Amino acid sequence: MATTPHEEDGGRQRFLDLLEVSPEQAAVALSNAHSADAAVWLVDVDEEDAWRVFSILDAESQAGILEDAEDELTATLVGQMSSPDLREVVEELPSDEAVDLLAEADDRVVEDVLSNMDAEAADELRELIAYDPESAGGIMATEVITVQRGQRLGDVVKEIKKLGDEAEEDLGIFVVDPGNRPVGYLSDRDLLTHSIHETVNVVMVDPFVVAANVDQEDAARVIDRYGLQSLAVVNDEGAVVGVISAEDASEIRTEEADEDIARMVGTSTGHQTRLPVLTRVRQRMPLMGLTVLGGLLSAKLLALFTGGGDGPESMATSDILRYLPLIIGLAGNVGIQSSTILIRGYATGEIEKQRQWRAIGGEIAVGLTIGLLCWLAVLLTTSGVETGQIISSFGMAVGAATPLAVALASLLGCLVPVGCSRLNLDPAIVAGPFLISFSDVTGSLIYIVIARALLL
Repeated sequence: MATTPHEEDGGRQRFLDLLEVSPEQAAVALSNAHSADAAVWLVDVDEEDAWRVFSILDAESQAGILEDAEDELTATLVGQMSSPDLREVVEELPSDEAVDLLAEADDRVVEDVLSNMDAEAADELRELIAYDPESAGGIMATEVITVQRGQRLGDVVKEIKKLGDEAEEDLGIFVVDPGNRPVGYLSDRDLLTHSIHETVNVVMVDPFVVAANVDQEDAARVIDRYGLQSLAVVNDEGAVVGVISAEDASEIRTEEADEDIARMVGTSTGHQTRLPVLTRVRQRMPLMGLTVLGGLLSAKLLALFTGGGDGPESMATSDILRYLPLIIGLAGNVGIQSSTILIRGYATGEIEKQRQWRAIGGEIAVGLTIGLLCWLAVLLTTSGVETGQIISSFGMAVGAATPLAVALASLLGCLVPVGCSRLNLDPAIVAGPFLISFSDVTGSLIYIVIARALLL
């Protein structure tokens, strides 16, 4: 049953309250919730508690949660499952989801699971595992319904009823020739709107097919361009081996968009606001390292044209200003990272109302930690480059401004999306230009004030 955001928030709190009483009671609440909600609730507790509750659930409930869970949670839970338990869960899932799940398990466990499954199902999964995960074959489901030319629609309906739960929903039917090559396609609607005495030859339309080794993004684009319900996947001989649904295409688009956004701001995909602070810092530091390097190179280029003092006792204003791009560059990048993660979190429902300030606090802690690490790098680098000393007043001036400017930019990056939401403004439009301008101004002000205090 669908739930409203208010009901979902209440269910989450009840789950957390019951978890403090006993894992068994929390497991009951989890099994009664929608699997998508349950998957989110488990992220909000530590790994040990998440596993204690999850391990109590039956295989059907576990399968539903793992199907909706983020990769980090899936990897954590699957990594602790025994081979028999994992096999039961795999048998509850469609083939494409089962393969994704097995990808998170140890090779020895995977082989043990497949060895104890039905031979035909295990062979299908082994075939899917062999495909590149980013290809059409890697994302397809093998539960495709095929019929022969000349069959009556009434007979097709009977075959679907016999398959029952084994048939994927809303994917239609492919008409194949004796070589299992698709020659036609029937939608579910065709079965309902035509006489059961009609043959498939009269009703079917030309099928859309894609090779199994085609990139998954190309397959998704075919589905989007032609508004398809499903897309047949064929092998080198042209025989149908699986099907990709419109839902699969939507998930691919979402994943690719998330990856692109994450790469742009130097983070990883997934629920960033739910990751430990140090994990987030580790993911974002490579981009900050490039920013520091770029700032130092800019300072050296500016030195070629501005001249300056000849030592630590004769630092000119031009020497100080050469490092201004470094400060505002770091502040701007961290601010954009925080605002992007918060905006995405609000848009996707990752950040619920009751954990809003917790998410903001985490982002500020990440920004401050990054600022302190950059402070150390900038302090040592600028001291050595400009004065030949390990630590100098010049290095202290540049370095001290870094964590302050970065922490303030991170705070602004969190508060601007919140303020936009309160004012019914689209944060995606407002946050970027405002944040960049404001972080540049505040970063410059902080740096100049500290530099004047320590050097001038």
